[in-house]
Amino acid sequence: MSCAAHACGAFVSARRALLSARGLVQSLLAALTLAVVPTGCTSSALRADLVIINGAEPESLDPAIATGQADLRIITALFEGLTRYDPRTGDPIPGLAERWDYSPDGRTYLFHLRTNALWSTGEPISAEDFVYSWRRVLDPATAAEYAGLLFYVKNAEDFNTGKIKDPTQVGVHAVDARTLKVELAGPTAFFLNLCAIHTYAVVPRDYIERYGDRWLMERPSKVSGPYRLEAWRLNDKVRLRRNPRYWDPARPKTERVDLLPITSPATALNLYETGAADIIWDKNLIPSELIDILRQRPDCHTFDYLGTYFFRFNVTRPPFDDVRVRKAFAMAVDKERLVTRITKGGEKVASYYTPIGTANYQPPQGLDHDPPAARRLLAEAGYPEGKGFPPVQYLFNAGTGGGARPDNKIAVELQRMWQEQLGVNVALRQLEWKTYLAAQGRLDYDLCRSSWVADYNDANTFLDMFMGNNGNNRTGWKNARYDQLLRQANQQVDMARRARLLQSAEAILVLEEVPIAPLYFYTGFTFYDPAKVAGIYSNVIDQHPVDAILRMERPPPK
Repeated sequence: MSCAAHACGAFVSARRALLSARGLVQSLLAALTLAVVPTGCTSSALRADLVIINGAEPESLDPAIATGQADLRIITALFEGLTRYDPRTGDPIPGLAERWDYSPDGRTYLFHLRTNALWSTGEPISAEDFVYSWRRVLDPATAAEYAGLLFYVKNAEDFNTGKIKDPTQVGVHAVDARTLKVELAGPTAFFLNLCAIHTYAVVPRDYIERYGDRWLMERPSKVSGPYRLEAWRLNDKVRLRRNPRYWDPARPKTERVDLLPITSPATALNLYETGAADIIWDKNLIPSELIDILRQRPDCHTFDYLGTYFFRFNVTRPPFDDVRVRKAFAMAVDKERLVTRITKGGEKVASYYTPIGTANYQPPQGLDHDPPAARRLLAEAGYPEGKGFPPVQYLFNAGTGGGARPDNKIAVELQRMWQEQLGVNVALRQLEWKTYLAAQGRLDYDLCRSSWVADYNDANTFLDMFMGNNGNNRTGWKNARYDQLLRQANQQVDMARRARLLQSAEAILVLEEVPIAPLYFYTGFTFYDPAKVAGIYSNVIDQHPVDAILRMERPPPK
């Protein structure tokens, strides 16, 4: 058989298999209970040029406040920093700064802003705008949970914690309108990566001071990124429109983009299958019953990325103030059972927190699945066979998919394991997304479902969040030795020495103190038809800038 005939035959076979799989998917979808499809998604007259199913309703679109992944995907389209993410690799590339210089010791940077960097309302973006934006994140009154990402800047941590009252002592200064000088507390190998994160983005001082908490809702919107916020309709959509004053006007590939707050997997897949949506970002938005079938389809794109699913302990109250109890709960979990019976996406079990594949780093081994050892530890803590164990709850976020959601199934399976292996009854507590985040933030839980996806490709993005002063810690755990190791590591220019310090810190986290219990590492799942959608690339930090994505009527030329 010729190559052409072989390819044609393979195409026909694949096409038949796809049609058969689609028929089965549609049959199974019909059997699932579908949530009501938002009215804004059903009218073709209202359909945007590109429609993305984005997950939970955003909590905030303020770069200083937002923490959720669904929020951040929108924010990176609205606000830009000195650098931005390369859509292919996820590496930092020039953003509002066209170039930069740095000192030989790696402690001082000079960023040169683009002469055509403008706000969407037409005014120039200046170095002073960056000074204001970074100081705003660090201001304790802002209560920015990501403020710790700026602690690599000289005196930033002391200002945020109140040791320094004068914001001008923070190491960020405008040399002139187009030049920003940044002094770091020490050499920071990943600083350019940090500059691409939403926390470092520039925001409009005049709007914030004039309109207060409603500054994002004012029209015309004032943003620095490739898109403007045209509308935010709760429980319906966030609509973005191309920013004509963006410094690279040819870069946004799509005029109008809708991001839908859909959390029901059945509804998400139904919208996608019927053509009402073009992209599904996350595996959690696919019915788990269909994963095995859908993984075989050419519109299912899988990839490894730096993300970890875990649960946290609230160490500030009994019984999880006792490390023996924390270890017992961690070692009682059969993680292999979770990934083979529930997630089914090729996820790898995790005993450590930082995923394999993180640049310049090999994580240390954590606790293994060992039920006998878990029972001994629980008995040593005063609860033999679970007797006398106080009532506790496992907190997780709800979705409209009900019990079919993987988070629900994992919660039930963990509950069963702790009962079977430890003789402990754990109640399940399910909250809507924003309420769940708020409860986690104020330590209103015993055990809590959690996850973390890398902001940049470095072990620090995972490990620094459990420093005692980090707003993303959310466990109540503090360890001076852990903090010291992180600080020492981030002063190092010797990458091997740095890696050893980080390994020592992670061993405290996952082996000695155990304020968290890693379960598995994520596998990326994105659904889109490559004949209709271009500009999405797999990368280890799961960054897919909206401005790079184009919906086409025809396949791209080869």
